[in-house]
Order: sequence, then C-alpha cells, then structure tokens
Amino acid sequence: MTPAFHIPALLLSLIVSSALTAGFGTASAEPAPLRLMPEASSAPVFARQPLDLDNLRPRPHTSVRAGAGSRLLFETLPGLETYLEEQSTGQTILSHVKRPVSPKIAEIPVVPDAAPAEHYPWRENIVTTTFWVGEGTTPRNPVANRSSCWDPNWARHYGGTDDPNARANYIPVKFKPRQNPFYCALPYNDVVHGATKPEASKVIPWFRGAFKRSGKTVLKDRWIAIRFNGKVAYAQWEDAGPFRTDHWQYVFGNERPKMNLNKGAGLDVSPAVRDYLGMNSTDVTDWRFVDFSEVPRGPWATYGDNNTFVLNARSSTTRTVLATDVGLTP
Repeated sequence: MTPAFHIPALLLSLIVSSALTAGFGTASAEPAPLRLMPEASSAPVFARQPLDLDNLRPRPHTSVRAGAGSRLLFETLPGLETYLEEQSTGQTILSHVKRPVSPKIAEIPVVPDAAPAEHYPWRENIVTTTFWVGEGTTPRNPVANRSSCWDPNWARHYGGTDDPNARANYIPVKFKPRQNPFYCALPYNDVVHGATKPEASKVIPWFRGAFKRSGKTVLKDRWIAIRFNGKVAYAQWEDAGPFRTDHWQYVFGNERPKMNLNKGAGLDVSPAVRDYLGMNSTDVTDWRFVDFSEVPRGPWATYGDNNTFVLNARSSTTRTVLATDVGLTP
C-alpha cells in the first residue's frame, strides 16, 4: 500500500528545507510576491480539484527565488492551495482525498476459506491385521503383546488383556481400559538399544518439535487415520509391527510393505478399530498420519491416560479448579 501522508509534518519539513536552501532573506529584504501559477504557462496549475495523495510529492524546484521561503511550496505541491484554504475555513478535506489503492492489491481475488490441507498422504491398499494388548504368541504372531516397543508393562498399564471377542461399546466387557482402546502398530521403531536411531531426525516429519532426549521415542501416542469402505477411524500409535521395526522407507516414504507371514501386512489395528470400521480381522485399508487438530471427536476420545482428548480435558478441569480456589472465577 502507498503510505498516507501527514500534511502538517510534510509542510513543516518542506518549509525548513526551502528556508535552508533559499533563505528567508534579511530583515530589509522585501518578500517575493506569492505566485499561484507558473509564469511560463497560461494554464492554471491549482484549479480546484480533489487533493490527490498520489501526486502529493515535491517536484523539482524549477523556479527558486531568493527569500521565497515557504511561498515556494505552492509551486512544488499541487493541490496545496485547496488544502490550506479548507484548513483555514475549518472545512473537512476528507471528502476530497482520494485514497490510493495499489493496483496489484486490487487485482488479488477474494478466495473463500478452504478445508485444512492434508499434511500427510494416504497410504492406500495396505493389508491390515488385528492385534491386541495381552495377545499371546502364535505362528503368525511370534512376539507376545504383553509389552510393546516403548512400554515393557503395556498390558498392566492398559488394565488387562484387550479381549478381541468379549466386547461392548468398543472396549472389553471385563474392565474399563486405562489407555486408549483405539491403537495401532506400524513397522518402525525410532529407538534401539536405548538410543535414538540416526535416521530418525531425518525421516520423521515431526521429529524436531517432539524430540526431548536420545532414547525417548517421538512416535508413541501419535495419531493416525484409518479408512475402510468410506469410513474413517482414528487411533494412536502404540507399538511397532507387524513383524518389522525398521521399515522407515514405507512408514515415512514411498515404499510398499515388505512381504511377511500375514500377506505383506503393513498395519496392525486394535479390536476397537476393527469393530468401528466393520472390517475383518485381516482386511485392506488406507491410512495416514494426522495432527491432533485434525482428529474429530468420536469413540476414540473417551478412554485412556495416554489419550490426548482425555489429557486435555483433565488439564482444563485442573485449571478451572485452581482458578476457583484463588477466587478468579465466580
């Protein structure tokens, strides 16, 4: 935008400048006559017209007379006569001022608000299997799920075995889970032997903002979206698998899952995710990472000490209680 001029400040500045250049003359010098139009032209320069801020700039001093002082301003500032006259009569000049508008700005079209961009791409047609906290070993599940890559006491912290059969309202019927029953596993772990893997900082998109110290994962509890038959569930990343813990080229890159005993599965989901989507224990889904701000409320927002929804609600309640205790709320 063209900056607006402050007329009095401009006037004072030009008076001082002109006085220093031409001088106001001595006490005996006779002031030069006021000229409102150039001598060499018969066309009036200061015809009454709206004050145009675009043209309110000093022009080259083509006629400077010794002792002219501030009278020179009428020759150098088109529109100044109108301004001074209206100032002396107390009239407003706002109706005469044409506010300059940059042509470039004026040409920018108004675009309506769009839906938030999806930061992470969908990984489509991924063989997806069901697993659960507390699951024992089987020929197709060589590692028991009583612990996870990031929690050696996963089943105890969860509250027990997440029975895939005896369920109601997406949770096991025997107990209320202490962690989010909507969980998943992807075949990468960013920690090995108590230290963060060297490639983690380069391949994990949110690494910089989430990293605390070497050996502490930045993957656990991260949210993903899982899509099946036009329906989307949301789950938190709680373990590494199926089968592999090193395939960052698939999890964060463009590779497909490696072949394994489960038909090349690249995603494990909990019984709650399976039931919400209506999928079989082994099926084909799409998935992608999501920021928490993209996760809508749903049955995945109800339970869990690790659940972002639950943690935020507890934090809000704590702040309200503290504010009440100190008399900050009615």
